[in-house]
Amino acid sequence: MDEKNKQEAAAENEDCGCEEEDKEEKLGRKVGKDKYLKALDDLAKANADRDHWKNEYYRAYADTQNLRKSLEEENRTAVRYRAAGFVESLIPALDAFHMALANPAPNKEAQNYLIGFNYIYNQLVSAMANEGVSEISPKVGDDYDLNTMHAMEAVETDDVAPGKIVKVLTKGYRLHDRLIRPVMVTVSKAKSEEKKEDEKKEEKVENKEAKQA
Repeated sequence: MDEKNKQEAAAENEDCGCEEEDKEEKLGRKVGKDKYLKALDDLAKANADRDHWKNEYYRAYADTQNLRKSLEEENRTAVRYRAAGFVESLIPALDAFHMALANPAPNKEAQNYLIGFNYIYNQLVSAMANEGVSEISPKVGDDYDLNTMHAMEAVETDDVAPGKIVKVLTKGYRLHDRLIRPVMVTVSKAKSEEKKEDEKKEEKVENKEAKQA
């Protein structure tokens, strides 16, 4: 095709607007309705997939963080209370020391033994204190504490108010803030009206017998 024919063909294309139409189609200005709707559908699916996997990522990340915190807390708890079983196994021996040291020595030889027992006992208490163990040692007359004590017996008496410790049977032990064994105690309780009446009757009889004598 010579130069003249090329120019005529170019002029013909310009006249029909074909070149402009191809350009507009390439720029997306003129797209078929079906293609346009399909493109919108594909975009919506892509956005949905993006949001889905984004949420899955954040959910997995949050689960991982929660699991890490849970494992760290379990590890701290295990380390903090690792001596619990050991303390429980020592309690019978400590009770034996308490019984031995509570009684006065009948002679000098026994007194020397008690000195040695007391030294060993203090060493055990010191070692347990280093692990976070503390003794619970209430005194007679203290209030009964349901959280740290266990009442082995309730004694009716008018000498002290109800709910007071009458006797301490064994000491209690706590590991940090966890109770290992409660204090075993005897507590006071109010006398029943029936028992009060019986005591009054007995007192009257005794007084009457004393007068007759």
